[in-house]
Amino acid sequence: MPSGAATGADVLEVDPLTAARLLLGSTLIGREVEATIVEVEAYGGPPDGPWPDAAAHSYRGPGLRNAVMFGPPGRLYTYRSHGIHVCANVSCATDGIAAAVLLRAAVIDRGVDVAHRRRGEHVREVALARGPGNLCSALGITMDDNGTDVFDPHSPVRLSLNELTVGEAGPRVGVSKGADRPWRLWLPGYPEVSAYRRSPRAPAPGLSD
Repeated sequence: MPSGAATGADVLEVDPLTAARLLLGSTLIGREVEATIVEVEAYGGPPDGPWPDAAAHSYRGPGLRNAVMFGPPGRLYTYRSHGIHVCANVSCATDGIAAAVLLRAAVIDRGVDVAHRRRGEHVREVALARGPGNLCSALGITMDDNGTDVFDPHSPVRLSLNELTVGEAGPRVGVSKGADRPWRLWLPGYPEVSAYRRSPRAPAPGLSD
């Protein structure tokens, strides 16, 4: 991030892919654990929005749970994957426009012992926050954190944007819609990054957007 640039939620008043680039390499702090985000996925919104995205939870419009995706930026949108694992996104774009970035994987920099207690003593360190559900478990992020302002210094879950990093891009993991869209970004060389798995319900490569 250039010297003197804003580092709060206003920085995320951008399209979801740009927001994903900004969040890649940022510092995430959650309940005694500090981590560096090494993998993210961008998601858009409904058909009448600027970034139609059939894979996004906001595609069918705002509801009770996904309202956070419609802004303002810099808020946590949490949901349960398969009804079990808590996953966390950070909202972006402008208030009223749906877009968010899924936090997929992180490197634990501080509080490894705490993360191990949450994830299990026998979990390898590189796997503590690999995958969105594991990331939330390691950092103590729960469904009650939905709507949290991650740029509020008093929030239990906080983000600090760092210098822009150059990552690699590819298709998102496990989505059946928009399966070819290169909206997953990651930092190369980190074993914490998820392995790519294409959804069996997705069209053949090249037949999706």
